[in-house]
Amino acid sequence: MKIAFLDTETMGEIPNLHQIDQLGEVIYYPTTQPFQTIERLQKVDIAITCKVVIDRNVLDHTPDLKLICAAATGINHIDAEYAHQKGITVKNVADYSTHSVAQHTFALILSLYNHIPYYDRFVKEGEYAKHPIFSCMEKNITEIRGKIFGIIGLGAIGKKVAEIAEAFGAEIWYYSTTGKNFYPKYKRTSLDELLSNADIVSIHAPLNDTTRNLITFDRLTLMKPTAILINTGRGGIINEADLARAIDNDIIAGAGLDVFSREPILPDNPIMHVKKTEKLILTPHNAWTSIEARTVLIEGIVKNIKEFINK
Repeated sequence: MKIAFLDTETMGEIPNLHQIDQLGEVIYYPTTQPFQTIERLQKVDIAITCKVVIDRNVLDHTPDLKLICAAATGINHIDAEYAHQKGITVKNVADYSTHSVAQHTFALILSLYNHIPYYDRFVKEGEYAKHPIFSCMEKNITEIRGKIFGIIGLGAIGKKVAEIAEAFGAEIWYYSTTGKNFYPKYKRTSLDELLSNADIVSIHAPLNDTTRNLITFDRLTLMKPTAILINTGRGGIINEADLARAIDNDIIAGAGLDVFSREPILPDNPIMHVKKTEKLILTPHNAWTSIEARTVLIEGIVKNIKEFINK
């Protein structure tokens, strides 16, 4: 089997990347530009892609392709339906990053609730050394305990976030974007009811026709002025221009984002021009990237290829 991994830079430095070598002749490409994809998949049996698009045009010009492995859970970058029509198998890896994304969700929440960036600068820039007392309370720290914690999308990650939030002492409400999730342990609500009541709103939903532009300015105005919004799900679920407007107009208390409508983020994204930057924590779509999660992801890819070869 000839295997091409089209974008290994998306994996970073991981100890088990070359486990794939046991499965065939492997070519590793750090990155692949759209104009290079077809050429690199000539006489290739198995393609591995994290973000490189494999669409109808690519599939029509790669006659030897038998298996496409998504180095991810989402397969939006692969035309899976057309691949199936051509007899090409598409496999993904589910649930590898649940713990990593859940942990990052709380890193964003705690950065906002505990004002970590502000107090870090306060000490490092010498202000604490000049302070008249042993503590600084210029910005109030807020507890998660006793808050209504609203989750949009109660899949594997949403449930893990709920479990952790419960440990902090929060009350869990959730909104099912599909309408199919029923989890009697927590309160199921409409989206508007959740937004109107939650102190923390955390998004863990996929991007699709139902969730695209789900959170607009009108919906943000439903939220409490003390509430915060977290998105470690997918960019495009929140209207970023509306969020920037809501933050600068004190409609909500703050937001933490790990995902954006275009990645890497564009310089003209309204989020990059928020004036009240202390109310905004941004990270570069790396909630999923714990070393443990990436290691499990490679194990999942190897397992998928072995199952395909041995079927």
